[in-house]
Amino acid sequence: MNLRYLTWLLAAVIALPATASDYPLSVRSCARDVTFAQAPQRVVVHDVNMTAMLLHLGLRERIVGYTGFTRNKHRDPWIDQALDGVPQLASRYPSIETLLAADTQLFFAGWNYGMHVGGPVTPVTLAPFGIAVYELSESCSWVMPQPRASVGDVYRDLDNLGRIFSVEPRAQALEAQMRERIATVRAAVAHKSQRPRVFLYDSGEDRPTTSGRLGMPQALIDAAGGNNVMEDVNASWTQVNWESVVERDPQVIMIVDYGPQSWQAKRDFLLRQPALKDVQAIRDQRFVVLSYLQVTPSVENAQAIEVLAEALHPQSPPVAQP
Repeated sequence: MNLRYLTWLLAAVIALPATASDYPLSVRSCARDVTFAQAPQRVVVHDVNMTAMLLHLGLRERIVGYTGFTRNKHRDPWIDQALDGVPQLASRYPSIETLLAADTQLFFAGWNYGMHVGGPVTPVTLAPFGIAVYELSESCSWVMPQPRASVGDVYRDLDNLGRIFSVEPRAQALEAQMRERIATVRAAVAHKSQRPRVFLYDSGEDRPTTSGRLGMPQALIDAAGGNNVMEDVNASWTQVNWESVVERDPQVIMIVDYGPQSWQAKRDFLLRQPALKDVQAIRDQRFVVLSYLQVTPSVENAQAIEVLAEALHPQSPPVAQP
């Protein structure tokens, strides 16, 4: 994230008045109603995108620990700076014991973002210990039927978190800024007759990890004026085979920049694969790079849509903000 943009955003958030929510209150979390007698004071958050969401909401002092990511999972130094002094409780998924040791009141996580269906840490297993769980909306497809992913999933989370923590004006300001930026992009690409075919490459050599219609990348590609070549796959983050990529012949490959491999190493791997040599994106060497934070549900989705739209429609790019 651009430092100037971060400074502006933090100043804007700090300037907003805090409006007290009426407690007790209930919010919808996937298929559950979760009731809060008061705003949680001790929060453990999983993964970088949900952590960033809380930071954008001005909730740094409520975070008593984070799980699920290390510095090589993201390329966002501002998050490391903001979390200075906050302990990493687990590099992967936390245990119940870890959450209890932190005296956790709320675990902000998601399905396959800190919790597995049938795993040891779920809303059901944490309830006896008095630990509430708010689930990332995009991840609800793992536990209930969901429509095609949309940025509305992020708006829903901002709205709910604003209510839970009694920071509704801050949540509303973030949502309004996202809506304005995305609307600008949609207007700029609405007249385009061609919507380039896009394949998201996350990682994987034998089988690539990508995103189907239920993952946030679907919403980003839709808003940026492209077609996700895997939109017929009724899944969020999933693995496919290389043959299906070749058959769909993407014109643009979106590389997720995170993990131990650089985006350049991922690109070079794709360029070396004989099976992909006739894929149009490989022939044209047409790649766009986005961070893990940008492609997972987050405030940064607005910026991701701007970057992606400029890559898909370079002749008349929307005006991107820093």
